[in-house]
Amino acid sequence: MIRTTTYPTDDGQHVAVIWRIDTNCQTMVLSSNRGELPAVIYWKDRLPADEDLLALHDSTLRDINGGMLDQQSPLSVAPQRLDSFPGQPGLIVHNRDGKALMPRLRFVQAQLNDANDHLVITYNDPQLQMNFTCTITAAFSSNVIALHNELTTDAPVLVSWLAAPVLPAPSDSSHTLEFSGRWCGEFQINPVPWQPGARVRECLLGRTSHEHFPGLVVPTQGCNNAAGKAYGFHYGWSGGHKMITEVLPDGRRQVQFGQARDTDQLATTHVATAPLYVTYSNSGLNGIARAFQTYVRDEVIAPSGLKLPRPVHYNCWEAVYFNHDVAELQAIATEAAALGAERFVLDDGWFKGRNDDTTSLGDWEVDTAKYPDGLMPLISHVQSCGMGFGLWFEPEMVNQDSDLYRDHPDWLLGPTDQIKGRNQWVLDLANQTVRDYLYQRIAALLDAYPVEYIKWDHNRVLPFHNAEHTQGVYQLFDRLREAYPQVEIESCSSGGGRIDFGILARTQRVWLSDSNDALERTWMQNNAALFLPSEITGSHVGPRHCHTSGRHLPMALRAWVAASRHMGFEMDPKELDEQERSILVDAVTWYKENRDWLHRGTVQRLDLDDPAQIGEIQVAVDQQRFVAFITQMTASQQSLPQPVRLTGLAPDKRYCITLRNAAQAATLSRGPVALKDRSLTLSGALLMNQGINLPVAFPETLWVVEGHKDTNS
Repeated sequence: MIRTTTYPTDDGQHVAVIWRIDTNCQTMVLSSNRGELPAVIYWKDRLPADEDLLALHDSTLRDINGGMLDQQSPLSVAPQRLDSFPGQPGLIVHNRDGKALMPRLRFVQAQLNDANDHLVITYNDPQLQMNFTCTITAAFSSNVIALHNELTTDAPVLVSWLAAPVLPAPSDSSHTLEFSGRWCGEFQINPVPWQPGARVRECLLGRTSHEHFPGLVVPTQGCNNAAGKAYGFHYGWSGGHKMITEVLPDGRRQVQFGQARDTDQLATTHVATAPLYVTYSNSGLNGIARAFQTYVRDEVIAPSGLKLPRPVHYNCWEAVYFNHDVAELQAIATEAAALGAERFVLDDGWFKGRNDDTTSLGDWEVDTAKYPDGLMPLISHVQSCGMGFGLWFEPEMVNQDSDLYRDHPDWLLGPTDQIKGRNQWVLDLANQTVRDYLYQRIAALLDAYPVEYIKWDHNRVLPFHNAEHTQGVYQLFDRLREAYPQVEIESCSSGGGRIDFGILARTQRVWLSDSNDALERTWMQNNAALFLPSEITGSHVGPRHCHTSGRHLPMALRAWVAASRHMGFEMDPKELDEQERSILVDAVTWYKENRDWLHRGTVQRLDLDDPAQIGEIQVAVDQQRFVAFITQMTASQQSLPQPVRLTGLAPDKRYCITLRNAAQAATLSRGPVALKDRSLTLSGALLMNQGINLPVAFPETLWVVEGHKDTNS
């Protein structure tokens, strides 16, 4: 809900326009005084419906001290240089000769749609022939607000920086939580203290990247997973991006997100930011997680279509790599189906001449040496086993040893003497001819074969940041989605290198990481849940020997970590012994029995007293049932496990809880822990305030605690 209120100022000649934006758990108030750009003057808990907004505005006015300017420059949605703003401006623009332009933007109009959830505020500078719009959309039920800025000019200009709407950060926060990472180690959380001046994080890798996920969480003092106040930010863009957090000299704080700088940007008459998605929580970091997970499910993914229930995947990559043999793949498909797989994904190595990673990218035709009768003999067998068929592509890349490169060396993004990555170059998808070629090759295969799913990979960074390339990628995705709406697409980029709300508007699944180490995936999945719902987060059971870490991990851990998200497996089924098969089939069966409510609920992080453990709880949307996953990552420092407090439950409900895998208790466990041999019925209040006791566990043990509403209460 968005409302506009206009107030006269004291001189009677100007007006203050105030916009109030409400979602189910937050209120954001913006004020535009005397036609200036609006500034956020309140962003916290829901205000009473009859709050006096003019009085609120007046309550935010601050004193002026000696040595300061005579008037405090506004921290607007795009702080202006001309206002003597003491920090990083939200707009930096030059004319074609390189002279800095100092726009004085003044209010023109505000347009609110009939649903009162979409606001467009327009400003202009008639002298510079420049128009500026700030667009705000409120998603009431999910508690997320989406904002973006846009600049248009009559004459071409050079825009060095345009921030998405700039927002204030709270003064009662000691630090921010940034998200960094690496290949096979995505979604690492880094606490960064607030300090005077600006902190800039910029990704110039051309894709969202493992290293700089475009998200930020700002917790206030005392905030944890389950309680306290926090702010969440996500910039929904799949290319290079920049984030600025800054403490101004007067103590105010700002957060800016936008596209990365373009070192070779051409003059333009139009530039727009991607959407900045924000939410405020008064229920800890889990409030942010619930908001973003719900928003992705209801607003981002939904328009592109998400098939439910989510099928169990089998991916053949780690079973055969490039060594494709139809008979062997058919045998593997039979085994995969017996283990419970519902979709068979043929990974890299199926196309012409592709025997290793040095050749053939770009030549998207079936390899007749490996598949003399095409893909149908394999697909028919897969379908006879009751599975759908998926196919791997890496369309944005090309090998030097390929027909495509030999025919079109000019299609590369960047020079031919650039450093290769994984023996490959990037195609210039800003080029319409390149996009047409890729569309035609992919479409020909989708027309020829019943492909229901594409694993779309992207295995190297761009040689330089290029926003036009990212827009071209979007256009190719959009064209394929329009022509083949029945085909799901997974965003894989060496694992988690391209995960953001921009790519999720065009895909239905992400491959969180190339790591098949279940311990590593435990903390990655736990952190990524601040932004991603479980049903789009692919998680697979890897081989007994983890090729990304060298560990040998038990099947119980591998299977249950995968079952906690969109489940799949990709080891060679022949390596499994009978015990491993039994454990895997049990986890797959559990996943199928529970995925309906799991994939409509929320993943919430647990605050555990033992740093050797990581825990989460997945709660049904009606709070009638839940499952908690508590992983013993390493040996605990104390002798006995600490109680595990749950979260997100209805305090007045009584839940019957069961430890599903009590048999995994360590051989040293000798005490009378109730959940080892029976269920308990306890209130949500007790489960959240005091918690439950679990048996002693060796490292690499994952406890599965199930709960459902007691039918007798």
